[in-house]
Amino acid sequence: VKNLIRPYFICSGLFQSWDMFSPSPKGVNSYLEAIVIYQDGTTNLWSFPRMELLSYSQRYAKERYRKYEESLTNDAFSPLWPDAARHVARINNTHSSPPTKVMLVVRWSEIILPTASHPYERGPWDMHVFYSYDVQPGDLQ
Repeated sequence: VKNLIRPYFICSGLFQSWDMFSPSPKGVNSYLEAIVIYQDGTTNLWSFPRMELLSYSQRYAKERYRKYEESLTNDAFSPLWPDAARHVARINNTHSSPPTKVMLVVRWSEIILPTASHPYERGPWDMHVFYSYDVQPGDLQ
């Protein structure tokens, strides 16, 4: 039965990676954004879909993006970075001036374990530009 339903779970994005559970669960809350710089010097901050900001039906449809984003920041998947940047450039090609640069940014906050004196504490948010891409004219088609 497992072999019959596995392709459905993989294609639909419903599979679960085990890094969410013990023995070493995730220690950070993170999300991705992109800074789009246009030819006229203006900028736009574009966010990849964030599950906590979506409705339940939107979450179901876009769950794959969360898993894609978790993998995208890993250096082992750096060959995906130019394609992600080109995709962001095409999506943001609605401005009167075309995009010339896309910077992929990861933002994260450490998850601090609760204690008796501090039941919940959020760590500060950090950010890092992990990839910068110069958009080529053919990328926008």
